[in-house]
Amino acid sequence: MNEMKKTMIFGGVALGLMLLAFVTAPSPVTPDAFLDQGEEFFPEFTDPNVATSLEVINFDEEAGEAVPFKVIFANGKWSIPSHYDYPADGKDRLSKTAASVMGIKKDDFRSDNTSDHEACGVIDPLDESGASLTGRGQRVTIKGENEVVLADFIVGNEIPDREGFRFVRVPEQRRVYAVRMDIDVSTKFSDWIEADLLQVDKSKLSEIILKDYSINERTRSVSRRDELVLTKNVGDVWSADRMRKDEEVDKTKMDDLVKNLDELTIVGIRPKPAGLSASLKRINDGGIEISQEAMFSLQSRGFYFAGDGSLLSNEGELQAETSDGVIYTLRFGEVAFGSGFDVSAGADEVAEGAPGENRYLFITTEFNDKAFKEPRQPRNTDFLSKADSLFTSNDHANKKRYDEYEKWKTDVQNGKELSETLNDRFANWYYVISSASFDKLNLTRSDLVKKKS
Repeated sequence: MNEMKKTMIFGGVALGLMLLAFVTAPSPVTPDAFLDQGEEFFPEFTDPNVATSLEVINFDEEAGEAVPFKVIFANGKWSIPSHYDYPADGKDRLSKTAASVMGIKKDDFRSDNTSDHEACGVIDPLDESGASLTGRGQRVTIKGENEVVLADFIVGNEIPDREGFRFVRVPEQRRVYAVRMDIDVSTKFSDWIEADLLQVDKSKLSEIILKDYSINERTRSVSRRDELVLTKNVGDVWSADRMRKDEEVDKTKMDDLVKNLDELTIVGIRPKPAGLSASLKRINDGGIEISQEAMFSLQSRGFYFAGDGSLLSNEGELQAETSDGVIYTLRFGEVAFGSGFDVSAGADEVAEGAPGENRYLFITTEFNDKAFKEPRQPRNTDFLSKADSLFTSNDHANKKRYDEYEKWKTDVQNGKELSETLNDRFANWYYVISSASFDKLNLTRSDLVKKKS
């Protein structure tokens, strides 16, 4: 066989092998792991206003337990089940949270191995099958009417070198994604409630009384140290009772006191016994009926009834009256130790000396019947059936008295209704305030009265 023929045979064989390889080679495919990359997690969730509940589960590694926080809309109102159904001002915040969840995408596939869940921080905080207490994420569940799940996912660790990205996993699924997230999910109790606790306008504060006393819990005797009466005069200048000629109210400190009353916030709540709450809602009707259970509940938080029936607290009290005629009484009770959930809604058996020191607060209101001086009534109301052009001088005088008297009745009625509304709101709860808030309100004469400059 000559060289030319050999070359042709080898070339034909090579060409045949190339053709065979082309025919039998597998066609290119996209790995299953990347098939859903870029898709939305919850494509059917398109309207944030249909959300009626939000539940966020965190995990306390130190305590080894899941910590729930939930906001729901039921029976025509928003409430927080994890905090004794305390009223929530949560609709706007929930809508914003829901809107930020809508449209989150599976930006990048990261892992299909359950062994990576701990490192990514996406272990379900409710998972009781695993022994590991670390690597548990934050589970966020949003539902609509009839408990329809709109979104349910676990947020894990931040991704190094990828700002704004976190690991995310859907419960009951192995796959972990890298997701760009900017979700407004807060589990702070204070973020979901009415921030303005007292709902008092500081410009309306007309008198503040600081009652400095304490109670001997063993003997029930009361040590009354002082009572400071502060009155606002013309030009918003405050004066104090029993001031000497060379003394004045410290304007800076007084302004701070008024400001702190106006901006008072709470860090936690505890429910009062039902019988006590019902009695407090009728406080202005005269007399309160107290059961043994209610008495123990009060005393355990530093509140006691004196022999004359008045309610006292072991760290004194503050009274503030407004131009509406409403008198707020803030009674400062026992120390509430703890932090986080232990404070916002936790048990009262938190050990003394535990981190965090707060204070129980008991709030009531009443209407001051002497707040508005009753004017003279008109001698007659004949003017009501006359045209203005036919008024006599007596008609004009009677109409003026009539208008003043009607305004007085309206002011009294509005003040009473406001006090009743506030009492209904405060009656169900012991509040917990921070020690810092307590220190800003629990002032004495030496704190507020100084030598004139």
